[in-house]
Amino acid sequence: MDKPQTLVYQEKSLNYTCYDAKWIPKSARFVVLGCMPRGTGVIEVFSLYGGKLESQKQIEKKASFKCGTFGAALEDRLLATGDFDGRLSLWDLEHLSSPLYTVGAHKQIINTIDGCGGRWGHGAPEIVTGSRDGCVHVWDPRQDSGPVMSLIAPENLEKKPDCWAVAFGNSFDDSERCVACGYDNGDLKLLDMRTRSLRWEANLRNGICSLEFDRRDIEMNKLIATTLESKFYLFDMRTQHPQKGYANLAQKASEGTLWDVSHLPQNRELFATAGGKGSIDIWRYRYPSQRWRVDPEDGKTEGVMGEVEHVCEQMLSSQPIHSIDWNADKLGLGVVTSFDQTVRVIIVTRLNKYE
Repeated sequence: MDKPQTLVYQEKSLNYTCYDAKWIPKSARFVVLGCMPRGTGVIEVFSLYGGKLESQKQIEKKASFKCGTFGAALEDRLLATGDFDGRLSLWDLEHLSSPLYTVGAHKQIINTIDGCGGRWGHGAPEIVTGSRDGCVHVWDPRQDSGPVMSLIAPENLEKKPDCWAVAFGNSFDDSERCVACGYDNGDLKLLDMRTRSLRWEANLRNGICSLEFDRRDIEMNKLIATTLESKFYLFDMRTQHPQKGYANLAQKASEGTLWDVSHLPQNRELFATAGGKGSIDIWRYRYPSQRWRVDPEDGKTEGVMGEVEHVCEQMLSSQPIHSIDWNADKLGLGVVTSFDQTVRVIIVTRLNKYE
């Protein structure tokens, strides 16, 4: 049977550095966030209609934009952004003159952001931000009383770890929710928002560039972390051993840094990694026949890992691909950004055979 292929459907060169791109929910439009040569920030909305990629609107703001998410306001299609000045803002894309909500969230650049609530997880609409200042904060944009939860680096550290990745998960009812946090020193921490405590931590020996649960709105199932030195780590999050933690596997991917990971919304066993050599790799996870077993040494329950299958690889750019986002309505339709100042709409074919 023919293997899936990744095709560039449309591409557009930009006059600014693009850092992130996200599909606007329930539409054929996406938004690109970035930095103009003069250091100002840009939000640009593109539409994909009739086989053409066209810019619909563009605004410029004082501070460059690093990251964005629709996760906390999916139904209303409100975009949350993190910028180089450490400011978190919530935007209505139809009225971009000023944000609906804004807060000075961090003392330094916001590197990473994620949202949860509504259709992407039960419970309150919340946004998590991670920054170069070493802090992780969780925000409820309905409140003006500051973060609802924080993980702050100890003051006595000579160099505070730089938080590069955050992700919500385990939001399967109105009380449960977790946040995974990844740092430049390889630390991986899992915060339990119900108990407001550190649930688990590990170190992956390389800076963690991105994190993603396969879905936010179910009991924790799988978590993927990508790293600086061309490896990703896949954790089975259903069973936690008291000493060993979560079962996991390490997979060598493309050369260079793995900047991003993104699961396909239609099939959570398929995911893509964005590579430092300018490639997109598609992977499939195969579950084991039994997901847990009893550890013969201590009698405790531990997880059992399955296997990862490499589905396909495609070179898209001579520069690193650093963000990827999948359209929730069309299987295999994605948008990627790279350091060559180009945004590309891609289509991965023949993925329905894995359903």
